[in-house]
Amino acid sequence: MKQGLQLRMSQHLALTPQLQQSIRLLQLSTVELNQELEVILQANPLLERVEAGGESYIPESHGETPTTPEAPAPADEAPSQDFGADEIDFAGITRWEKTGSGSDDDDNDYVFQESAILTLREHLLAQLSLMPLSERDQTLVALLVDAINEDGYLEQSLDVLAEIFPEEYEVDPMELSTALKLIQHLDPPGIGARDLAECLALQLQTLPIETPHRDLALGLTHHLPVLAARDFAKLRKLLHCDDDALRAAQNLIIHLNPRPGSDFTHLGSDHYIQHEVVVKKIKGLWLASLNQEVMPRLRINKLYADILKRNRDSTGQYLASQMQEAKWMIKNIEQRFSTILRVSQAVIDRQRNFLEHGEIAMRPLVLREIADELGLHESTISRVTTRKYMLTPRGVYELKYFFGSHVATDTGGACSATAIRALIKQLVNEENQKKPLSDSQITDILGKQGIVVARRTIAKYRESLQIPAATQRKSL
Repeated sequence: MKQGLQLRMSQHLALTPQLQQSIRLLQLSTVELNQELEVILQANPLLERVEAGGESYIPESHGETPTTPEAPAPADEAPSQDFGADEIDFAGITRWEKTGSGSDDDDNDYVFQESAILTLREHLLAQLSLMPLSERDQTLVALLVDAINEDGYLEQSLDVLAEIFPEEYEVDPMELSTALKLIQHLDPPGIGARDLAECLALQLQTLPIETPHRDLALGLTHHLPVLAARDFAKLRKLLHCDDDALRAAQNLIIHLNPRPGSDFTHLGSDHYIQHEVVVKKIKGLWLASLNQEVMPRLRINKLYADILKRNRDSTGQYLASQMQEAKWMIKNIEQRFSTILRVSQAVIDRQRNFLEHGEIAMRPLVLREIADELGLHESTISRVTTRKYMLTPRGVYELKYFFGSHVATDTGGACSATAIRALIKQLVNEENQKKPLSDSQITDILGKQGIVVARRTIAKYRESLQIPAATQRKSL
């Protein structure tokens, strides 16, 4: 076979480093953006935050930021925003910086530290340390404390726990039962229970004896499955009481804590929400504006920029590279917030009825609709609306909240899923609690209003609202 050379021309999309950075910054939340900026500011000496009262500085010479025709969104052409925030702390977390004359004196160092978080185990052991216990008793109660889960329950049986000790300790379940009784008298009430009934009973026992219907509520803890089934006729027969007394006892149980250890449960990392957009009604129009407090104000370090101007030889190549990266960062930050603002304004233009009347007036909206109007790619809209939040007179909402599927009406129109959920919530709130509405009845009521929804769809929306079924909502 004869070998030869062929020349072919083809087009393909190349993601430049600037475009890759732009896409990455767009999908970050505000907290993540600030974390990213902290790393970049430490690595790039030419990029710095603008101090209070400072002016932005971007040199005109030594390389302009190249345009990126490959960018999938024309947001690059949006005008730059005036970033007025002088400094950002992560989601409003207070920071104490070093103050003083710059000496190494430790008295001048003030570093913010979060207050110590007490765990459930530490809380229990701290109470037990105040009791005059023998070394053996301390060992037994420490074992039981370690076996209590984060909800405050003792999951393992006393027989199993007794087998953990070596034979020479001669620990029997009765001895552990005595130690458990000691733990169950600690704070919080209900701690160390082995099931829900015991947990509720322990909390009721801490109430004053003269508390009305306390004894009846204690009896009710032995029939929790019947109570969950809302079989009030059977409960009246079992407890020999009337409706008023049963209702009062039920009310006592409702106000107890089924997870006494939950107050000591802390996630590994707190989740902070900071809104990027503020929505206000001005002269009859709903307008979106950027939250200045979350917008980092960056500039080029003038000292290093002047050094770069004086050294254009090979020794300045590193600074030239850092200069280009700093310019890209400033431009991409501006583009990020500009795109968020454009998308937010387009969203509220379509959801103004929600702002006026609430969830019931929410209209169906899909990402494609906003993408077509703004000339952006649908994936760009998805990145903008994920983990970006909007402050409205009705509360703080993720931008993704305003998008939802639609359900047809018998008039040929459409109703959003959010509006249907709001209607379900409203119907449940207004129902007769002695005869709660079933999913079929809710379907019929919405059908009379012109909203055609299947019963299984109503059940799905009801469950998403964490509303129990009709049989579980029934009350005395």
